Amino acid sequence: MGSLGQREELQDEDKNSAFTWEVQANNRAYNSQLKEKVFLCWRRRKHKTNIICTAQYNFFSFLPLTLYEQFHHLSNLYFLLIIILQGIPDISTLPWFSLFTPMICLLFIRATRELVDDIGRHKSDRAVNDRPCQILMGKSFTWKKWKDLCVGDVICLHKDSIVPADTLLLASTEPSSLCYVETVDIDGESNLKFGQAPTITHQELTTVRNMASFQGTVTCEAPNSRLHHFVGCLEWNDKKYSLDIGNLLLRGCRIRNTDTCYGLVIYAGMNGGKIHLKRTKLDLMMNKLVVVVSCQQVPLPQEHRGGAGPGLPHDISAWVKRVRCVSK
Repeated sequence: MGSLGQREELQDEDKNSAFTWEVQANNRAYNSQLKEKVFLCWRRRKHKTNIICTAQYNFFSFLPLTLYEQFHHLSNLYFLLIIILQGIPDISTLPWFSLFTPMICLLFIRATRELVDDIGRHKSDRAVNDRPCQILMGKSFTWKKWKDLCVGDVICLHKDSIVPADTLLLASTEPSSLCYVETVDIDGESNLKFGQAPTITHQELTTVRNMASFQGTVTCEAPNSRLHHFVGCLEWNDKKYSLDIGNLLLRGCRIRNTDTCYGLVIYAGMNGGKIHLKRTKLDLMMNKLVVVVSCQQVPLPQEHRGGAGPGLPHDISAWVKRVRCVSK
């Protein structure tokens, strides 16, 4: 089993390392026309925008998604079933609202907490998307917002600025086009790391005019969540140059000890996959306990079964009594 798991991991790495991602510098029209197959004839844009969204809900999806998330807890489903049984007059001993009201209050409190947290996420996303950056538009750099950034754009970064997207370093003001970065917001390491531009771009892209006429094409691996691995190839003037992780500046790192550097956006937006809802071990254990308790309560007592078939009101009454006994 261990060897099988290692083989599958190697196959996934080989699949991710294939050069299926193509970016052409200073050519938004070409990059925007690239499509990828999703399902049957449904195709979508291959390159995403640089807009990030960590919020889980919007105005229309809040109520259904909140109910969906709340009833992922089997305990809520369990008490909902009890409330439905209490609504049957033949077996109910308490008013239905005596159980329904506390449950509604609990769901309301949880939904309010989720709403407050999600409003904070929307504000944080808006602040990040509205951060300024310099993008090469025509023959000069223009101040734009992060959300206006696209794959293939050439950007200019200054000291203490944050890298807005995964970027191929083209040149810098340091010797040999070195660029020192701080990655504490990515991996928690406070020591400075450095990246270096390819030799060919360091030698050729020395002016803004040269960068505006730069038409190189980068082919590399598709976006993935591996922070310390990158393989690619730069094709320019009918020649190919290899690229590695040392040439890449990751989104979120901060420029340090470097006055100015220039880069080509390779991946835009969030490059880590879908955000999954986290579950605590206590939630998982409670779900299992609810399933076990419910399975023990489902079988009806044999003394209430008749020859022609069970008497439904008596069987349900006995089942409700068993639920109360187990609850006590």
